[in-house]
Amino acid sequence: MPSQPSLRALQALIVGCLVAGTTMALGANALTLDGKPTDPLDRTNAQAVVLVFVTVDCPISNRYLPELHRLAARHQTNNAQFWLVYPDPGLSAAEIRRHTNEFRCSLPVLRDPEHHFVKLAKARVTPEAAVFKDRMLVYHGRIDNRYVSFGKMRPAATEHDLEQALLAIRSGKQVRSAETRAIGCYIPELRSEKTGDASARPR
Repeated sequence: MPSQPSLRALQALIVGCLVAGTTMALGANALTLDGKPTDPLDRTNAQAVVLVFVTVDCPISNRYLPELHRLAARHQTNNAQFWLVYPDPGLSAAEIRRHTNEFRCSLPVLRDPEHHFVKLAKARVTPEAAVFKDRMLVYHGRIDNRYVSFGKMRPAATEHDLEQALLAIRSGKQVRSAETRAIGCYIPELRSEKTGDASARPR
């Protein structure tokens, strides 16, 4: 059995690790297209913050853009803040602007070149949605069940998972399904995650 001093040291180490992890999450930043560091979860006046990970060349991601605008407009009065998040570090701000102009996107846009929010949201593919309430991840996964697999889709969605999560939050209820499997284009790992070399991390 560990002595009292060693037990205290172990407790202090555990607390320190927990605090460090919390600080990392709180200090995470994405970038606006003007290069300004921004933490979308700091929108404390919003009842829910919705991050939707997208990219320019994924057909499934592009097909969902009109639906995302519909959802954002419908839930704006319920104080839900939507963001489009581009996780590909190889995309320039100019390329993203061209994409948003082409698809007439009016939602606010962020870049996540270091995958801070990819990790917080546990995102794997584009498009994938993540809903945060009070900085806590309460839902992540598909927008709805329109896609059965890559290249195979239903005529219309029968389950609207993202919207159901927002309705639960509005009603003060727990989100019934906190995780679903999104169908889309895989978000590639960063070079630093593959090699373990921090210096290879994109700037």
